[in-house]
Amino acid sequence: MNLCPLLALPLVLLLPLSASASDERLAYTCDNGSRIDISFSADISGRPQATLHFADQAVVLPQVPAASGALYRSGDIRLATKGDDAIFEDGKNNLRRCTRGSVAPVMPQAATQPAAASSFIDIAGTVSYLTRIALPPNAILKIRIQSGQRTLADQRYELNGAQVPIPFSATVDRDLMGKKANATVSARIEAGGKLLFASAKPTPATKNGQPIPVDIVLKPANRGTPR
Repeated sequence: MNLCPLLALPLVLLLPLSASASDERLAYTCDNGSRIDISFSADISGRPQATLHFADQAVVLPQVPAASGALYRSGDIRLATKGDDAIFEDGKNNLRRCTRGSVAPVMPQAATQPAAASSFIDIAGTVSYLTRIALPPNAILKIRIQSGQRTLADQRYELNGAQVPIPFSATVDRDLMGKKANATVSARIEAGGKLLFASAKPTPATKNGQPIPVDIVLKPANRGTPR
């Protein structure tokens, strides 16, 4: 696999190379013979992120929760790191196993072994409400994905005038849920620090450990919804 397909990534993920020029780049060599330069830093809010450097462009992946190691993700593009090892999924069903340094990882019997299943699953759906009222321009959608009392992901969307139904998606590590636990999703819409709509109760997001479509219908905040 060459690097050309990565040039077609959504522009929102691409930054000029100079944007991360001050970060130390670490070279990773992958099992297909390619090389990826990665730098690790934090965004303006302090959230860790990884930047993948390709030619004159860079792909920025914010960190998301993971059972072990570190997971960075934006859309369908994922980077999982643990020690000197990394797994890169390019969003086109291509997976590379990489190792820090100039020596590619050794993959015994790679030609006959099936690809390892990713432990990461995508939970996606829509949020809506039945009340006939438009959301203000400063409305914010907050999504929380949990397994029991454990929070797997928190997402915040500035809606900028968008109206329901509002799509959402998040990547979670299946290993965080345990062998028998499942995930649920709750949502709320706020504006100016005031709660407008919220879930009456968490909505199941997985069945037997596998993601299922999620359609959340929120209740107005003045009708007994949790605050």
